[in-house]
Amino acid sequence: MPQSTNQLVVTKRLSTPAAVVGAFVLGAALFVGHGSVHAAPSVPAVDDNSVAALTALDHAMEAVAARVTPAVVNVAVTSRGSSNEAASGGMMQGLPPGLQQFFGPMMPQQSQPQIEHGVGSGIIISPDGYIVTNNHVVDGAVQIKVTLNDRRVLNAKVIGTDKLTDLAVLKVNAADLPSVVWGDSTKLQPGQTVLAFGSPFGYFQFSVTRGIVSAVNRPNPYSDDARKPGNYIQTDAAINPGNSGGALVNARGELVGINTFIISNSGSFAGAGFAIPSQIVRATAEQLIKHGKVDHGYLGISINDVTPANAQFFNLQEASGAIVAQVTPDSPASRGGLRQGDVITQLNGQKVLNAGGLQVAISQMTPGTALSLSIIRDGKPATVNLTVGQFHPKTEEADNDSHDGPQKGRIGLAVADLTPEARQQTGVPEHVHGVLVQNVRPASPAEDAGIEPGDVIVEVNRKPAQSASEFANQVRQAPAGKDLLLLVWSKGGASYRVVHPDQSEQNG
Repeated sequence: MPQSTNQLVVTKRLSTPAAVVGAFVLGAALFVGHGSVHAAPSVPAVDDNSVAALTALDHAMEAVAARVTPAVVNVAVTSRGSSNEAASGGMMQGLPPGLQQFFGPMMPQQSQPQIEHGVGSGIIISPDGYIVTNNHVVDGAVQIKVTLNDRRVLNAKVIGTDKLTDLAVLKVNAADLPSVVWGDSTKLQPGQTVLAFGSPFGYFQFSVTRGIVSAVNRPNPYSDDARKPGNYIQTDAAINPGNSGGALVNARGELVGINTFIISNSGSFAGAGFAIPSQIVRATAEQLIKHGKVDHGYLGISINDVTPANAQFFNLQEASGAIVAQVTPDSPASRGGLRQGDVITQLNGQKVLNAGGLQVAISQMTPGTALSLSIIRDGKPATVNLTVGQFHPKTEEADNDSHDGPQKGRIGLAVADLTPEARQQTGVPEHVHGVLVQNVRPASPAEDAGIEPGDVIVEVNRKPAQSASEFANQVRQAPAGKDLLLLVWSKGGASYRVVHPDQSEQNG
């Protein structure tokens, strides 16, 4: 069984000997009421209506499971790595912790290429053998074998993969296969019943767990690439290593998501599983089947949500929409006249609720599509007409170095001028201007806002931060007790952060 590697926090478990437990229980029974032993209170008979209600619920869940399970598959992957990959973490190097549970330990002491085995799940989406799973399940595969519900084992080939959405489509040579029905993930609401299907730990094939939708429109919790769409479905239906690529269905048995990762201290289910919504899955799968790849729409902006905390800085009456935090030079957005600080309120006449929804909508658009954005610019409404460009993945930039700095003031930051040498050391692009964060005080307002060493502060309260001394003056001159709005460039993208200054320190 592949070793789980998403050990985010190491926890120690205390075991209690069975004899001690037994003695405690016996003692509790004997000494309740100062030594006197009382008979257990009478238990009322179970009401027939209650039994009927529970039985009806059981029958409903059984019907959904019977409908979906035949379309669930186990995906076994063989991939080939090298000793260099093993020494550096191999294919796991680029995966966030929640996605690393499918690969076993590496063997860096050997010089020959290593054979690695992984296991995941998938769901048949058409009777002629197309299967959806996660890209990270099949990434680097040299052989893929799919086990069907009727225990047939078939070879599968990769039709196409999309790293940005972490989706892949496989094909097996078979006909008249049971397939799942597509559902509409945009109609999901917290509290609705969902079922998760897959092969937890690789051994327990065709398992089903039941839970609810805990939340919708969750952002990507891993910030390795700001361009990755979020809008994840969060569920408490049990998802474990091996479930990735499996189906999340609603009470009608319709596919509403693809299970993709968990957040856990132990590497196993801890109540927080996440699925890619079918809104994204279906559009991606159709492009992969038709073209073998996905052409994502692209505007060239970094965006973040309008919130009650930052709305005041943009003269907004309503905390909804998406704030343009960065415009890439020579991008569709810059050519169309979109500016940093614009607030996008509508896309082609449809209201924009948040940054995640807008990001998904643009990503799914065909390059070359014309669109109209309603915006608020400096408190005034305006319209910007753009043509959607094509997204081209870029090589990830080097991680930013951190440097020690003096004790920070009321927001908890030490900054320095962004010199050519600092740019070279941290990999900050030439078009990014501001001051470099050298150090962040633990438990400070800056750390609470998610600012890290190596980030670049571009603006303070909508005004450029052109030097470290100017930044310090801007912070000192901010009214006491008032929040600060910082525009922060971090890991390839910019976003606005509201910082609540520490009033116990007034020294810049």
